[in-house]
Amino acid sequence: MPLLSPCDGRVVAIADVRDPTFSAQLVGPGVGIEPVDGRQVVVAPADGKLLKLDPHAFILLVDDSVGVLVHLGINTVRLEGRLFDVLAEQGQSVQAGEPIVAWDPSKITDPDMEGTVVVVLMDQAADSISSDVIGRDIVAGTPLFEWR
Repeated sequence: MPLLSPCDGRVVAIADVRDPTFSAQLVGPGVGIEPVDGRQVVVAPADGKLLKLDPHAFILLVDDSVGVLVHLGINTVRLEGRLFDVLAEQGQSVQAGEPIVAWDPSKITDPDMEGTVVVVLMDQAADSISSDVIGRDIVAGTPLFEWR
């Protein structure tokens, strides 16, 4: 099943994400996206239900069984919602491509934070995804990786 990119940017391998929890795949396999500058509308990467929705991250339950974590930035929980506009509601069913959160990662000024968007298939084996877009630019709503 394909998962779509939630935002525009350049795809990086999860091992290159500057957060040890994500890069070691402790949450699950995935990729990072270095977003383009300017305001971004982050969209649902698949059809599903918003199991958890915080300004800086959301978990989308797909196929009633798999959680997809979309985490906007590294250490951005410390922003306490600043820079984020939540466009959906926790518990809401959404379609792939539907807007969830808007933000401007270029407005991050704290050197301990960065704008990399992490997309992770939670609690799945490292070999459960494949992507042929690592190192490439991507547009929101286009295929990011396949999971099986």
